[in-house]
Amino acid sequence: MDTLVALIEHYGLLFVFANVLMLQAGLPVPAYPTLIITGALAATGGASVPALVAVAIAAALVADLGWYHAGRRFGSRVLKTICRVSLSPDSCVRQTESIFARWGARSLTLAKFIPGFATVATSMAGVMRMPIRTFLVFDAIGALLWSGVAVSLGYVLSGAITDVLAAFDSLGRIGLVIVVGVFALYLAGKWWQRERLLRQLRMDRVTVDELHSLIDTKRIGKVIDVRPPISQTLTGRIPGAITIDPAQIRVALLAIEPNEEVVLYCACPNEYTAAKVAQELKQHGFKRVRPLLGGIDAWTAAGLPVEPVPATGAKVVALKVEKATT
Repeated sequence: MDTLVALIEHYGLLFVFANVLMLQAGLPVPAYPTLIITGALAATGGASVPALVAVAIAAALVADLGWYHAGRRFGSRVLKTICRVSLSPDSCVRQTESIFARWGARSLTLAKFIPGFATVATSMAGVMRMPIRTFLVFDAIGALLWSGVAVSLGYVLSGAITDVLAAFDSLGRIGLVIVVGVFALYLAGKWWQRERLLRQLRMDRVTVDELHSLIDTKRIGKVIDVRPPISQTLTGRIPGAITIDPAQIRVALLAIEPNEEVVLYCACPNEYTAAKVAQELKQHGFKRVRPLLGGIDAWTAAGLPVEPVPATGAKVVALKVEKATT
């Protein structure tokens, strides 16, 4: 901790800029401790609060513009790349798309307060072709709120923070080991949770060729798209597929017999969401439920057709899952 304070005192605003830039660029480098400490130091003669907030906003905008342009240029591929390294692959894009669909540009004002949301949200703004002026305004407001809260907390609680820093200084290297150890345990816990869930969700997948054959020969009960409506609007969906919300599976699949073939697909790493919904349906008695290997990306890569989905056309079918009977 004394090393962090020394870096802040020596490099000042430059260190704040670099720290915030790395965090917003996607590196697991927390910036809030830096902002809080610099706020505390501002109360005792350090850099001014307005200067600290301005530098933090500038760094955030530089990083966020990079993600915005990446999303605008590479589309949904950027979102997939982000989620492949995410510790929460199931919620990485889906939660962001849900919030983004509901609040639009306004969601950027609170994005930095939600772990894992900011990078995906700024990329999605580019994917959705949000006007850059609108993006900059709302993203700057979000950066102002995020950095302003941290710096203000440090300034107001400067006395208490000074005591905490002194306590860490008295611990020496042990204090640093404690901080690093807690952070490492957090990352290890999230990683283990992810791997445990993925192992639980391993099941037979249906390939694109198999699904195409099932559709052609009319041996498929239902094809279900578990992606949010925004994704379907951007990329289209497999012809004849219906949409359900994995978080609200309430529909009765009245048109589907328990022994009919049901295929679910998404656009997520390891077909995570599709496999999770398939597992839940199996628990309710459905016998032949499988995720599509590779999801919608594998379907389109094979050159197979998709049907366009207008912005108001990806209606979610409410499924009230009732215990299926044989």
